Amino acid sequence: MENYTAHPTAVIDDGCQIGKGTRIWHFSHVMPGCVIGENCNIGQNVVISPEVVLGNNVKIQNNVSIYTGVICDDDVFLGPSCVFTNVTNPRSAVNRRGQYAKTYVGKGASIGANATIVCGHNIGKFAFIGAGAVVTKNVPDYALLVGNPARQTGWMSEYGHKLQFDTNGHATCQESGQTYRLENGVVIRTDT
Repeated sequence: MENYTAHPTAVIDDGCQIGKGTRIWHFSHVMPGCVIGENCNIGQNVVISPEVVLGNNVKIQNNVSIYTGVICDDDVFLGPSCVFTNVTNPRSAVNRRGQYAKTYVGKGASIGANATIVCGHNIGKFAFIGAGAVVTKNVPDYALLVGNPARQTGWMSEYGHKLQFDTNGHATCQESGQTYRLENGVVIRTDT
């Protein structure tokens, strides 16, 4: 018995593990060997290639492509039409299937609409990638990146607000009241 919901137009290949409460919408394709956690929402026209791993509560908007080699931790948000790559030097006539590079997206990270994540990089927990950004390097926890190529312009709270650090390196999220410390280029939440 299936414990997830899939629209009749969705294609779910054999050999997938899909968690309880997950919803898969129109025209999406989940390929063999995928592991999808509980309570995920996979929008319309999403491609999830073989052996992709998604944690719990991952939200994927419409028209997203997630290729082999991608692992998303819990609570990741993937905005409309964002895309991951898995080969750094693709050629039509050269088969590089055994050379897929890994990409890891940390817990709570958000990737904006039309962003491109070039393979082989890690995106830290609660990082925020702006719409249209092209990520070509590792992204620290809580970092805010925008542009092409993506460059860091600040730090974000776990609630998605830009953090304003005082001269002592302390900041408070305006919505949650969570507190953070910036020290030597690393942000740490301090109220836990």
